[in-house]
Amino acid sequence: MSQLTQDQVDAFRRDGVLLLRGVFRDWIDALRAGVEANMRDPGPFGREYLEQGQAGRFFGDYCNWNRIPEYREFMFDSPAPEIAADLMQSKSVRIFHEHVLVKEPGTDKVTPWHHDQPYYCVDGRQVCSMWIPLDPVGMETCPEFIAGSHDWGRWFLPRKFSGIDYDHDDDKLESIPDIDANRAEYDIRSWDLEPGDAIAFHFLTVHGAPSNFSATHRRRGFAARWLGDDTVYAIRSGEISPPFPGLEQRLKPGEPLDCEEFPQVFPKLATA
Repeated sequence: MSQLTQDQVDAFRRDGVLLLRGVFRDWIDALRAGVEANMRDPGPFGREYLEQGQAGRFFGDYCNWNRIPEYREFMFDSPAPEIAADLMQSKSVRIFHEHVLVKEPGTDKVTPWHHDQPYYCVDGRQVCSMWIPLDPVGMETCPEFIAGSHDWGRWFLPRKFSGIDYDHDDDKLESIPDIDANRAEYDIRSWDLEPGDAIAFHFLTVHGAPSNFSATHRRRGFAARWLGDDTVYAIRSGEISPPFPGLEQRLKPGEPLDCEEFPQVFPKLATA
C-alpha cells in the first residue's frame, strides 16, 4: 500500500522530482534478475550506446515488461502503481513502459540533459517516472534533475544519447540551454542512493546523468513509467521513442490510451 505523506505529494507537484527511500527494497533481487535476462537477450529496441574506442559499456532497452516475468510482476504487483496514483493525483494508472539503462564501471559517456515527454506519444500532465537503482549509487554518479523544470512551460527538442537533437518540425520545440555552463542558475538535485530507493519525476522534468566514475560498481537503473487519468494519444512532428509501431492506425490524437500496450494496473481490473 502507498504510504506517501501529503508533504511528499505536494513536493512532487512543486518540484517535479521526489526521492523515495527504500520503497522497493523487496523487489531489487527480482529486478536484477530481470535486467540480467534482458542483457543476455535484448528486445527489438535494445541498444549499445558507446562508440568504438569509448570506455566501459552503456546498455539500454525498453518495452520488455510483457516478455520478462520479473518486469511484469513489478509493473503489475509492486506498490509502484499506487504510489504513482498518489503522486499524479490520478484515480487510475496505466503502464506506459519500462526502460533499463546500465552503465558498467568506468563508462565515461554522459547522458545529455533532456526531458522525456517530447519523445513520447503522450499528452497530459498526470504522468510519472520512477528511476530505481539496482546498485549503490554515489551522488557523483546519480542522475541529476532540475527541480521545477516541469513547470517552465517550455518543450525541448528530443536529444539522442549521442548528444544530437532529433529532427522535429515543431515551432513549440527549442534547443535545450547549456545547463552545464550555468549550473549555479538551476536547482539541481541528486543523491547518494541505495538499491530500493527511487527517484520519481515528471515527464517534463529536465534531467541528465554523469559518467559512471566508479572502477568497481555497476550502475543498473530500472525506470517504470506511468500514465494517469488525463493522458491521451499524441502525434509528434518527428521520431518518437519508444516507437510503438502500428499505434497510429488504432488511435487518433486526443483519444485515451486505452489499448493493450498500456494496460491499467491501478485499480486492478477484475478478471473472468
